[in-house]
Amino acid sequence: MLKVERGGECQTIITTFEMTPGTAHDLMDELRDAYEVFIRRQPGFIAAALHMNDAQTRIANYSQWRRREDFQAMLRTPEMRERNRRIAALCSRFEPVMYDVVEVVAQPAVSG
Repeated sequence: MLKVERGGECQTIITTFEMTPGTAHDLMDELRDAYEVFIRRQPGFIAAALHMNDAQTRIANYSQWRRREDFQAMLRTPEMRERNRRIAALCSRFEPVMYDVVEVVAQPAVSG
């Protein structure tokens, strides 16, 4: 389960994909399949969330991994390299970027 916390013991990767509305759902299907069949079973994977904008021109993927090396190892596998070729054919560009959580703002707890 995704848990966003400052100073957490994980690596956050946010990947943005740009595409046309005509390929948005095909790309989302490809990403869902990648997570269901392959990525979620890789060492170090914690959780991920996929988001699509209203115009169906962008998908954002938020994922958490135990270590950056785990994410990088997953990307280097033959299966993920093949999947990334199919993903690249469905979008104009995509870019994974590693982040550290520096701040989390939440609604204050309600006391009762």
